[in-house]
Amino acid sequence: MATVSGHRLAGPPLEGELVRLEPLGHRHAADLAVAAEQDRGTYAFTWVPRADEVPAYIDAQLARAATGRLAPYAQVSTATGRAVGATSYWEPRCWLTEDTLDAVEIGFTWLARAAQGTGINAEAKLLLFRHAFEKWGVARVDLKTDARNQRSRAAIESVGARFEGVLRNWSRSWAPGEDGRLRDSAIFSITAAEWPECRERLEQRVGRFVTGA
Repeated sequence: MATVSGHRLAGPPLEGELVRLEPLGHRHAADLAVAAEQDRGTYAFTWVPRADEVPAYIDAQLARAATGRLAPYAQVSTATGRAVGATSYWEPRCWLTEDTLDAVEIGFTWLARAAQGTGINAEAKLLLFRHAFEKWGVARVDLKTDARNQRSRAAIESVGARFEGVLRNWSRSWAPGEDGRLRDSAIFSITAAEWPECRERLEQRVGRFVTGA
């Protein structure tokens, strides 16, 4: 079982057929600036930087990473070699001992419009789940989204996470015009016992995208 010294996350590069998850850095800024401006209508409840905000966005994520609570990634399309979005491990929880990671969240996720529905999200989740359960040995991975965000809720459920409920006034709202307000968050999870079945379903789903079936 992997350990996380002092509750600090450190996510390694993760390689798939459709997507490569690379630790986020300023080398990804130009690609992410292009990706972030594609049809922003799909980002209604999700924080996605504008093109000119991407350097500051990366700085903010790297600052969070320095606290040990975040391991941010760029989602890089293997077909083009370009970064098409971002995602992260987030909020490590060590409940049983100080240095053994028991649970982690996957969050800060967004994809360019052109990358949505291509299998990249499914494979990115497969890579992140697999590393968390099989390398770190976590008991639980959780995901959350604005309770009103039906698109995001459907995407989370499509990768096998189970809906647990809505936590009211749980975190800040990223919806336009709601600065300074809190949102209700829909919470989803996968447990270690559920992971083998979830992995099989995700592998089959990703395989269909890879083969074009």
